[in-house]
Amino acid sequence: MSQVIAVFGAGPGLGSAVARRFGREGFEVALVARRPAPLAALADELSADGITARAFPADLSSRGGASDVVERIRKEMGRIDTVYYGPVGSEVGFTPARSLTSAELRANVELLTLAPVDIVQAVLPEMTERRSGAILFGFGTTAAQPKADRSGAGPAMAATRNYAHGLAAELSAHGIHVGSLLISALIEGSAAHTALAGGDDAAPIPYPVVEPDTLAEALWTMAAEGSPVETQLPS
Repeated sequence: MSQVIAVFGAGPGLGSAVARRFGREGFEVALVARRPAPLAALADELSADGITARAFPADLSSRGGASDVVERIRKEMGRIDTVYYGPVGSEVGFTPARSLTSAELRANVELLTLAPVDIVQAVLPEMTERRSGAILFGFGTTAAQPKADRSGAGPAMAATRNYAHGLAAELSAHGIHVGSLLISALIEGSAAHTALAGGDDAAPIPYPVVEPDTLAEALWTMAAEGSPVETQLPS
């Protein structure tokens, strides 16, 4: 039976690159994102490249949405061997800490903290029984390095990073690897990068840019070799 990776946050940047990288290794790919049309188009592109891929539209920010989509994946694909969670799109932006409201923080926590916890709880029994699997997270560097005027998603990601490190320490003895990738640049081709790049007359992007394939390769190494627990790119 082929292994299955569930990509939560299967957008045009890193999510797509992760799907292709694992697909090249023979993984079947479950694609999860909010918008059905782009998700179906990505599944078709992967299928044309010989990768078995299925689209599972879902709103991960809704209560119960994450665990529900895990059940849908399991029913159609039989199992989940690897999870990648990184659904941060252009709608999740920076907010100065002094302006952050409880309503905005609550929405970020639903998407960036509670949903991944629900997913882990849903997949952990089968991974523990098989004594194999990988759970991978993609974070912006504000999860570990708070910056002025760049709060918003950071507190929610920081909570999940703390959770991921706890999982890593607890699950390694059970054959399950948990890894976190801290991303310290805009991802080329992502929604955020596209929005800033604009047209030919757009101003230069004031941030470093990293290719998604570079990040996907790091995530593949984490899953395949079981190390490291956390890495930052660009370093």
